Amino acid sequence: MPSSSILGVDVGGTKIAIGRYDATTLTEEEFTIIHTPASEGFSRVFEDVIALIEKMKRPETKAVGLGFPGLIDQSKGMLLRAPNIPGSEHFPLRAALQKRCSLPTRIENDANCFALAEATMGPGKGHAVCIGITLGTGVGGGIVIDGKIVHGARGYAGEIGHMLLMPGKPPYRIADARGDVEQFLSGTAMGKRCAEAKRPEDYLKGEVCGFLRPDVFREIAWMCTTLSHLLDPSIIIFGGSTGKALKPHLPSITKELETWLLPGTPAPLLAISTVKNAGAVGAAIVAFNK
Repeated sequence: MPSSSILGVDVGGTKIAIGRYDATTLTEEEFTIIHTPASEGFSRVFEDVIALIEKMKRPETKAVGLGFPGLIDQSKGMLLRAPNIPGSEHFPLRAALQKRCSLPTRIENDANCFALAEATMGPGKGHAVCIGITLGTGVGGGIVIDGKIVHGARGYAGEIGHMLLMPGKPPYRIADARGDVEQFLSGTAMGKRCAEAKRPEDYLKGEVCGFLRPDVFREIAWMCTTLSHLLDPSIIIFGGSTGKALKPHLPSITKELETWLLPGTPAPLLAISTVKNAGAVGAAIVAFNK
C-alpha cells in the first residue's frame, strides 16, 4: 500500500511549482513547474493551480499547502492582495481551494514558505532566528524563530520588500515613489536600473551591469543592518533568481554590513538557499504541520 503524501504548491511571479512529498519523510515523489500567467489575472492563475493539484494528487494524498505571493489573513484564510497578480483582492483562498480540491488545505505567504524550508532543511537548520529573503519578481521575506513562522499581530510580519530603504527616492521614475526595498532590489527593479541586462544573473555577474554592483551591495547591507538591529538574526538566507546570484558577493556585502552596524553588534551569517524547490517544500511543511 502506498504511503500517504502531501502536496506543496509555490506560486511566484513567473512560475508555479508543485511537488508531491511523502507525508512522513517529506521526500520528493514528483515535481513540476509551469509559467505563471500573472498578466491574465488572478482567476486564470487560480485555475492553473487547481489543474496542477488535480494532476498531481493521488488517492493517498492527505493535504495540500499553498504558498502565495501576497498579504494573507491567516485567521480567515483570505488573500487580501497579491501585488503582481491583478484581480486578487479579498479572495477566500483557503476555502475555495479546499472546496475545489476536496483536501485539507493550508495557505501561507510564499516567502514564509521559503524561509521555513531553509530554516528546517537548509543553512538555517539549528539557528534560533532565521530570516529568508527572496529576490525575484518582487522581494519577499520570512522570519522563522525556533522553527516557527512569525506572523505578527495580524499576519503581515516579514514583508521585508516593503520596508522603506530610501523613502520617496526610488532609483527610477515611478508613480508610487515609496522608496521601499522592492523598488531597489527586486529583479523587476534591477531590470529598470540596468536595461542592458538580458537575464537576472546579468545584474550581478559580468560587466554588463557592473556599475550597479556597489550600490546594490550597500543597499542590501542597509536592509540587513535594519533587520539585525530589529531581530538579531543569526542567519539571513537569500533565494530567488537574483538572490542566488549574490553568492560570490557575500563577503563584500558582509564587509559593507559591518560598517553600518553599531560597534560591537555581531553581524549575522549571510547565506544562499540550498533547499531544492524551497518554496514548494516549505508549503508542504506548512501542510505537514497542520
